[in-house]
Amino acid sequence: MGKFKLSTVFVLGSVMLASGCQTASVDSTISTAAIDPVVAKDISENDLVAGKQHFNDANYGLAEKHFRKAVELRASNGEAWMGLAASYDQLGRFDFADRAYEQLLKVAGRQPRIVNNMGYSQLLRGDKKKARRLLTEAAALLPEDQVVQANIALLNKI
Repeated sequence: MGKFKLSTVFVLGSVMLASGCQTASVDSTISTAAIDPVVAKDISENDLVAGKQHFNDANYGLAEKHFRKAVELRASNGEAWMGLAASYDQLGRFDFADRAYEQLLKVAGRQPRIVNNMGYSQLLRGDKKKARRLLTEAAALLPEDQVVQANIALLNKI
């Protein structure tokens, strides 16, 4: 019986040792993956690219879906917030557009292209006074920008 116990202990010890080695290799893979720059890549990038493509194809509902997912994955993604706000504008969801612009301003600051988009948003809503104020601000900061100038020309036609 002593011989049986000794062999059982040896087998159990070997199994535990082998499983311990396997666990150690999994743990080292996890810790390496956590610092690997390839793995640490921006996880929102695929949705950002898909959102841009759908927006350019005038598929604003799908663009909104991808831009929303991109900001959910990385809330500091200013480009995704801009796309999300513009998608909401095109869908006529101005309440959501306002929230997206608010977040965008927090993330990226008050930049001329953002102000231009906010002005265009007001133009879509029919609020010429707010649109003019915002587009004039954008034009002062980007006097030669064709998009800003086109938006001002559009405002002047209405």
